[in-house]
Amino acid sequence: RDAAAQAPAPAPAAPARPIHAKLDEAARAVEARMIGWRRDIHQNPELGNQERRTAGLAAAHLKRLGYEVREGVAVTGVIGVLRGGAGPGPVLALRADMDALPVTEEVDLPFASRVRTRWGGQEVGVMHACGHDCHVAILMAAAEVLAAQRAELRGTVKLLFQPAEEGLPNGEIGGARRMLDEGAFDDPKPEAVFGLHVGSARAVGTLGYRPGPAMASSDGFRITVEGRQTHGARPWSGVDPIVIGAQIVTALQTIQSRQVDANDPSVLTIGSFQAGNRGNIIPDRAVMVGTLRTFDEGRRSYMQRRVTEIAEGIARGMDGNAVVRWEANGYATVVNDPTLADRMAPTLARVAGPGKLGINPRATASEDFSFFAQRVPGFFFTIGITAPGEDLATAAPNHSPRFRVDEAGLLPGLRAMLHLVADYTGSGSV
Repeated sequence: RDAAAQAPAPAPAAPARPIHAKLDEAARAVEARMIGWRRDIHQNPELGNQERRTAGLAAAHLKRLGYEVREGVAVTGVIGVLRGGAGPGPVLALRADMDALPVTEEVDLPFASRVRTRWGGQEVGVMHACGHDCHVAILMAAAEVLAAQRAELRGTVKLLFQPAEEGLPNGEIGGARRMLDEGAFDDPKPEAVFGLHVGSARAVGTLGYRPGPAMASSDGFRITVEGRQTHGARPWSGVDPIVIGAQIVTALQTIQSRQVDANDPSVLTIGSFQAGNRGNIIPDRAVMVGTLRTFDEGRRSYMQRRVTEIAEGIARGMDGNAVVRWEANGYATVVNDPTLADRMAPTLARVAGPGKLGINPRATASEDFSFFAQRVPGFFFTIGITAPGEDLATAAPNHSPRFRVDEAGLLPGLRAMLHLVADYTGSGSV
């Protein structure tokens, strides 16, 4: 069964109201500044928990617009609260992530990043290779439009400029979880949370979403195999952790292929295998590092258990020892609340226009928006940023050093966020 084929067809468009035309006009008026903010942030990228310049831009902007602003949440996070002037209504949160990646940019742009840093003991570039610069710019533009339309806004909008979505080194906890731990959803608590993500798999002007499980959980793990060092010419005098590790890598792939239902996908990858430093020495240990992606908590816990059991069992059977450590900062599955998705999808259909709203396949990439969506119903959607006429199959993906954004895609993303706010809160005249 194909997961995308099983998904429901995109929703029909919701009818437009006068407020939507006002929001669209205001969005077009702020578009040039939004692109300018994006380029500035792109040229000055910052890694997780280091987004001080980006956070400063967002905080200063919100203060000028009259938002209640809280800074320094989860190190560099910013929260802005706007209370509508049209009477009581729901509290709604909008989220944008701010951090860049340790990637050296290979796109020829006048505002390309030239920032360098050290990551994992190596000097690398820093780049907004996942489009978080776009997310920040879109939310800054939405903040401006909503503030201008405050008189017609019902309820309260809470803006979350979040650090460290891409994770942190050395097992540090940050991002959405830390924002929540430090009161991001307190005073006032939102009833729902919306987020968006730019993606090269969609063309400019198109939008996508998926009800239910939409993006995979992510769990990192490390397997340390302990053998006994010996001369490479006398392997019988020791225990070879490389051979043990090779058997473990091969056996782990049978979990997905032989032990679980193939109609429900999961991914288990060993991305690093390090052992020894000479061809004639069998080392005393080998270390493997990997990632697990699933869409179901039952599958997630089952595969974690089986990885541990298989690694330990193989090593023990070959006279060695294996220790499996699961990282404590894994991400949960991004689940779009089905009821909320059904309610808001017609809004996206209206913004996108006929034939331009699609149902996304389940993505094995992960997002810590999942933690916000565990606390309250969440709705996460994607906006296309690949230029018209470019082959989507060969467009550089997110996290690539050649990731390129067609900035014409930002306006549909902004319009979508604004329309979602208006429709969820019931703002504007009928």
